[in-house]
Amino acid sequence: RESILKTAKALVEDTKVLVQNATASQEKLAQAAQSSVSTITHLAEVVKLGAVSLGSEDPETQVVLINAVKDVAKALGDLISATKAAAGKAGDDPAVYQLKNSAKVMVTNVTSLLKTVKAVEDEATKGTRALEATIEHIRQELAVFSSPMPPAKVSTPEDFIRMTKGITMATAKAVATGNSCRQEDVITTANLSRCAIVDMLRACKEATYHPEVSGDVRQRALRFGKECTDGYLELLEHVLVV
Repeated sequence: RESILKTAKALVEDTKVLVQNATASQEKLAQAAQSSVSTITHLAEVVKLGAVSLGSEDPETQVVLINAVKDVAKALGDLISATKAAAGKAGDDPAVYQLKNSAKVMVTNVTSLLKTVKAVEDEATKGTRALEATIEHIRQELAVFSSPMPPAKVSTPEDFIRMTKGITMATAKAVATGNSCRQEDVITTANLSRCAIVDMLRACKEATYHPEVSGDVRQRALRFGKECTDGYLELLEHVLVV
């Protein structure tokens, strides 16, 4: 645990240097990026060791820990890309705004990881913490989904329809968890919800960019995808309160 906290703090310092070097030379920027990558690699290793130390009898909590460091790694990748894009740009440039936003997400995800690590040994709060982390992750993915940036690849509407089955399963589990209020059920719901919603958002956006899908249908599908996610987030917030 101490090793994870120490490495995470080092990553925060690397992140500050990375953002500060956005206006520096390409050499300094590359050095800052390399240092951050080395630190996140080490962080992933110590988190994996921490997950293993929990024992095989608690796989859901292991998943929560691994997901937390995955979120940090993804945020760092986005931040490095944003830093490169903002290099040499004026303060009012959209790329600089994106850099600041990426930095905020990075700090949020590192903070989330630290909270998760601290709660993982606390039977009374670890489920609640896992659900909070899932809600934050879904919100971040929804922001990506709502952005005008097209997906990396396209898929068929049929692929999207298949993905919606996961939402049905996750919803049923969330409702059952709201009734049981057991921490282990909350953790399972957090992990299931994360996968179901993120997969749905990805499949929805990929399907809307299929060449046979019209612009009007795309806009409606994207709106329904957002509304579905907003509704599911409300459900998770209710489980959190219960």
